[in-house]
Amino acid sequence: MGQPTPARIQKDWWRTAVIYQVYVRSFADGDGDGTGDLAGVRARLPHLAELGVDALWFNPWYLSPMKDGGYDVADYRAVDPAFGTLAEAEKLIAEARELGIRTLVDIVPNHVSDQHPWFRAALAAGPGSPERALFHFRGGRGAHGELPPNDWPSQFAGSTEPVWTQLPDGDWYLHLFTPEQPDLNWAHPAVRREHEDVLRFWFERGVAGVRIDSAALLAKDPDLPDLVEGRDPHPFVDRDELHDIYRSWRAIADEYGAVFVGEVWLPDTERFARYLRPDELHTAFNFSFLSCPWDARRLRTAIDETLAEHAPVGAPATWVLCNHDVTRTVTRYGRTDTGFDFATKAFGTPTDLALGTRRARAAALLSLALPGSVYLYQGEELGLPEAEIPRESIQDPMHFRSHGVDPGRDGCRVPLPWVADAPHAGFGGEPWLPQPARWSAYAADLQAQDPGSMLSLYREALRLRPAYADGPLTWLPAPDGVLAFARAKGLMCVVNLADTPAGLPAHSRLLLGSGPLDDQGRLPQDTAAWLRI
Repeated sequence: MGQPTPARIQKDWWRTAVIYQVYVRSFADGDGDGTGDLAGVRARLPHLAELGVDALWFNPWYLSPMKDGGYDVADYRAVDPAFGTLAEAEKLIAEARELGIRTLVDIVPNHVSDQHPWFRAALAAGPGSPERALFHFRGGRGAHGELPPNDWPSQFAGSTEPVWTQLPDGDWYLHLFTPEQPDLNWAHPAVRREHEDVLRFWFERGVAGVRIDSAALLAKDPDLPDLVEGRDPHPFVDRDELHDIYRSWRAIADEYGAVFVGEVWLPDTERFARYLRPDELHTAFNFSFLSCPWDARRLRTAIDETLAEHAPVGAPATWVLCNHDVTRTVTRYGRTDTGFDFATKAFGTPTDLALGTRRARAAALLSLALPGSVYLYQGEELGLPEAEIPRESIQDPMHFRSHGVDPGRDGCRVPLPWVADAPHAGFGGEPWLPQPARWSAYAADLQAQDPGSMLSLYREALRLRPAYADGPLTWLPAPDGVLAFARAKGLMCVVNLADTPAGLPAHSRLLLGSGPLDDQGRLPQDTAAWLRI
């Protein structure tokens, strides 16, 4: 594979890194049981090294009943047997590092599984016990305690289900997500100590960073009042107590040279930036760019606002087009509504996949040319579309908690196609989610032989990207519907979202295009180009 590039081994690698998200259950099946596992990932490390990524972010691989895709954790120090063993995780971390690829793991601090030893002890101990103080147990309202303690809404979009469950002993417990995911009480010192120990546990095993799930939800108003829209502070989102938690985490990360990326969904850019102060999180996901429609003006606004909100704290921006919760890029960009909103997801939405693919190729070059780090969800490099999962095969609790209205997130979690002429497209055993017809047409082995494939585009873009990754962005004059900007070392990116072909700025060389120029040397609609001045 050769020696790691300087971009991969620099001290502040995370400021410009391309980080590949691995949803283990759907990546590759090494033992033939239909579930992706760590053996499968280890076998496919050459694919990731050749792709050119700097790090892997793994969705939870911990012991879990899998009521919410592993985000219901029963033991943070154990790998779920469906995925492998702790020893195998350590091998994977080490083998990836030998290829110049770092590893990030997912921590889910807001809640645990109802099978976690703490919660099982709390159920056994009864009302008023110290064990229940680790969670949010309360008596109910109403004459006989028959009503939930408050009116908080579920954090699963589209869900009308309550966030409180009553036990036979009369107590209610809080779960912002599913009843199988009880929320922890972060005002309790034992909760803080446990998570700090878990961080050290994984850092000691060579993990280079941690992605923090639902990072703005941990702290709750101790009075657990009803939600009043617009009232500040919010009873469970973005509370000031969070910053002390993350400062203590940052001190631990600094001991190991490790980094954090937070999942922080906040509309207030100033409050968002507080999480990125030098003594808190290193980075946070940029959801405004991810959810932005394919529109030049709105994309430019999202880029400008993202860079502006990061500038005061000196943190790098992150750019992402898709993840394990979001409709895949190829499908989303092929629809009439090209933005993303959980509330608008519906079955049977028409999609023009050829149009979506063309736009997704251009969006790949756009995101990879921006200053900061980029997160690439597995299968995006193959141009996979969102799969329509038969209703009888859906497993995502988001679907069920919406009473069947929301199609859920399984469509972007379908197991990957690796080998076109192999059973199950080379994934392994019969996949835990059904692969659509013609899924093998997207197989990595076919695309590796095709210089015009999505995989070839990503490989070449990641090979060239180190020249783009650092330095400021300067917008260039461009016609309506065209985005054009310069980066360091005389490099430019031009993206045409207009209805007609666009002329290119003066340049000495076309480095890479998401599609061919027309016969007059112009950039066609929904096409991007990297240029050298």
